[in-house]
Amino acid sequence: MLVLGRSQVEALLDIDRLIDALAPAMADLSAGLASAPNRVAALVPEREGFLAAMPGYVPSAGTLMSKLVSLFPDNAGTRLPTHQALIVVFDPDTGEPTALLDGTAITAMRTAACSALSARLLAREDATVLAVLGTGVQARSHARAMCRVRPIRRIRVAGRDPAKAAALAGELSSELEAEVRAVSTYAEALDGADLAAATTHALEPVVRRPWLTPGVHVTSVGFNPAGREIDDATIAEALVCVESRQAALEASPASNDLLSPIRRGVITAEHIHAELGEIVAGSRPGRTSPDQITLYKSVGVAVQDAVAAALVLTAAREQSVGEDITLR
Repeated sequence: MLVLGRSQVEALLDIDRLIDALAPAMADLSAGLASAPNRVAALVPEREGFLAAMPGYVPSAGTLMSKLVSLFPDNAGTRLPTHQALIVVFDPDTGEPTALLDGTAITAMRTAACSALSARLLAREDATVLAVLGTGVQARSHARAMCRVRPIRRIRVAGRDPAKAAALAGELSSELEAEVRAVSTYAEALDGADLAAATTHALEPVVRRPWLTPGVHVTSVGFNPAGREIDDATIAEALVCVESRQAALEASPASNDLLSPIRRGVITAEHIHAELGEIVAGSRPGRTSPDQITLYKSVGVAVQDAVAAALVLTAAREQSVGEDITLR
């Protein structure tokens, strides 16, 4: 069994290849060719956390795997990330375990890469202003990924802690070819933005319809078991896209942004316009006008982890990276 740690995974996983590889994988998922059953989670209510199992099989990537991922929101602001994960890869012909990978880096990168894929499919071609809402791992990975698919020239960062927003803005300024600055409020970050990446643990919506510019594409990946990132008015007006209708409508706290307005009659389940894979395949249209507000709501599916793991393992074998261990 090949074992790869976090720093190795980060070095091996190419974000551009990942964005490209996610497109056919999401199309396979929508076509029923890939298997990604709903996650099963053990709840830790005293910490508002959970440990979830996410198995997945992507025939086109030749990958059978399962991710174990913990989500502990109280880790925000500590030395530990809110999401921590391991991925075990199996031989799809024999079922033999073949690799053990750090999944924390993969979770961060595949989530941002699929948001970037949604931007490639739905954002205006001339999108140059990005609002980053949040200051954690996903905020960083989303800023980097969005710059790979659109000609971003200005980035505005907002979060609950102004010092963290300023620190993130400084960090991104040193590595991205864009003007990056921290702003004091989410409304200020969103004002005039062509793209918005919501990556928070918010209790109250950080994306509100009055703050949005016509034509903006919003991605929402944040999670709080008692909260939401997107307000009802935005949900109701936007062209809403998801990874998987089944996953998005699953009774899970990660689906609050859609399930809450559905339960209250603001929208129905049919308001979900498309899965990303349907847009990739051309069976559903994407944006239909320059002023249309589009929204990609992510809850995460194992197909994304499988594709990322396949890319990492291919690169590891090519470069002879990792440690081989025997479990027998």
